[in-house]
Amino acid sequence: MDLSPLQKARYEYSPKLPGMLRGGISEISVQVGAPTESVADQEKIKALFPNTYGKNEITFVKDSNTSAAKKQVVGVILSGGQAPGGHNVICGLYDAIKATDRNNVLLGFKGGPSGLIEDSYIEFTDEYINAYRNTGGFDIIGSGRTKLETEDQFKIVTEVAKKHGLTAIVIIGGDDSNTNAAVLAEYMAAHNTGVQVIGCPKTIDGDLKNEDIEASFGFDTATKTYSELIGNIERDANSAKKYWHFIKVMGRSASHVALECALETQPNICLIGEEVAAKKMSLAQIANYIADSVEKRGNNGENFGVAIIPEGIVEFVPEFSKLIAEINELLAGKKTEEFNALPDWAAKYEYIRKGLSGESFAVFEILPGFVQQQLFLERDPHGNVQVSLIESEKLFSEMVRKELEKRKAAGTYKGKFGSQHHFFGYEGRCAFPSNFDADYCYSLGYNAFMLIQYGCTGYLSKVSNISKPAEEWVAGGMPITKMMNIERRNGEDKPVIRKALVELDGAPFKYFEAHRDEWAEKTAFTYPGAIQYFGPAEVCDLTTRTLALEKGE
Repeated sequence: MDLSPLQKARYEYSPKLPGMLRGGISEISVQVGAPTESVADQEKIKALFPNTYGKNEITFVKDSNTSAAKKQVVGVILSGGQAPGGHNVICGLYDAIKATDRNNVLLGFKGGPSGLIEDSYIEFTDEYINAYRNTGGFDIIGSGRTKLETEDQFKIVTEVAKKHGLTAIVIIGGDDSNTNAAVLAEYMAAHNTGVQVIGCPKTIDGDLKNEDIEASFGFDTATKTYSELIGNIERDANSAKKYWHFIKVMGRSASHVALECALETQPNICLIGEEVAAKKMSLAQIANYIADSVEKRGNNGENFGVAIIPEGIVEFVPEFSKLIAEINELLAGKKTEEFNALPDWAAKYEYIRKGLSGESFAVFEILPGFVQQQLFLERDPHGNVQVSLIESEKLFSEMVRKELEKRKAAGTYKGKFGSQHHFFGYEGRCAFPSNFDADYCYSLGYNAFMLIQYGCTGYLSKVSNISKPAEEWVAGGMPITKMMNIERRNGEDKPVIRKALVELDGAPFKYFEAHRDEWAEKTAFTYPGAIQYFGPAEVCDLTTRTLALEKGE
């Protein structure tokens, strides 16, 4: 296989470890901190996790290694969507395993959690691992979205673990995957299997974080990748001066990606879903807000601009959420077949008009025709609306166009409006990891094995103080149950890791809020350019604006 010069160079990059993890396994000791409790619903979470709840915080320090020596056979899986740096988590885990004892074994189970159930695996070797160091993607073993949550699944995993002599399983994933890791850890402990379970925090959406987990891996690289593309578009917009670019970026449950990209590129508009929900904004209000910027700029002779829209924006709009709920109810069960049997869209439209409340139908009516049809024709296997498929960038572009026509007729808008549309998602999920993500992920994997070596289970690998140089990073672990609360899922109360939404009183949003009015009217674009891998640390190891602002830097 021919390799690009960059790929060859990245194989040779040596990721930086936190200071306390440097210098050899024999010099890593453990410091036990305070006991923990869940963020909410303490009694319920404690009852569900009697064997793993309330464990102590763990920090690693420079001192003599006091862990018990034994052969370790560890299994690892990648779970959920791809995020840059996943390969380095596995590489760090492998290197720590082999540095402890060359006879230790790391098995990679293929295709995500289903690999554990189907016993589909590969035993990692130096040669195999070396081909994936510092590279993007999850192709080292693949990923999947199977959930490990049933008694039958746990029994199968236990048998697979017993067959291979597994001493531990590492699950690399997001909030749902690490919730599953906590449940699996509890099962393994309750059944005295001797198998430890450790999680690693992954998601480019940035919503797996809290006072302990300062960032999920992949967020840095993905947002830098999207910001480069947005900056390129801004430069093009400022050159051609004839289009408004509506850019949707990943982030269905939270708007961290959109906010970070806005902080990096200073677009004219960036919607933040959490603010839309807090202010109970309607679709029309959002369209008017964007149109105000278009009008001001157009009347100043600047008929171009950039608007960033988070993927899940429509789910934050109260009237739209109500519409979705009514549609799901309208087509529940066999009603879907009845709807699909109607001869044409006109007949289906009348069915919809009669079935929705007047309030929801009024919302439905203002939607462009292509969005109306997406709501009813693009449905998941359960008959529910697939909100993630709604082209919200085109929805708001069309609504803004109609609003501007009214303003032009009224004589208030004198400009011209043309639009282009983009969705940046897959472009960032498997990018070459930034130096930060390469270092952070390698540290998470290396640290995960230290948690295993010291007998921890139900813990999340934790590396903090990450806005500082890697030498000052702090490695340790926190019980996953500390992050959990009870939420209603599919009609049942479930223990889940609480998602971290954009905090409207947090420093990143406050900075954005203080500057957005200026950005909306003026051309204040910034062009971050491509991720830099070689050069001065202040360029190559730069952290996200979000993290820097959260840390007051």
